[in-house]
Amino acid sequence: MSIQGDVTYYDHIADSGNRISRAFCPICGSQLFAKLELMPGIIGLRAGTLDEPQHFQPKIDIFTASANHWDTMDPALPKFPKSPRA
Repeated sequence: MSIQGDVTYYDHIADSGNRISRAFCPICGSQLFAKLELMPGIIGLRAGTLDEPQHFQPKIDIFTASANHWDTMDPALPKFPKSPRA
């Protein structure tokens, strides 16, 4: 995967003490993806940014401890209350 075009990054230190770099569209401000210091080489994409989300299937549910009560999750997927590597 390659990142094309301009993005604006905002860095934040997570509860774990690791850096999270969130990437935003510099024009509209929409969050596009995140890079996690704890997981180099992995980019967390926002599902709403995908042109064809049906081509991708979730493998795990993360941060379930902060999920809203109305958030329906696949009961067959592994669940992690926070980051699986925290």
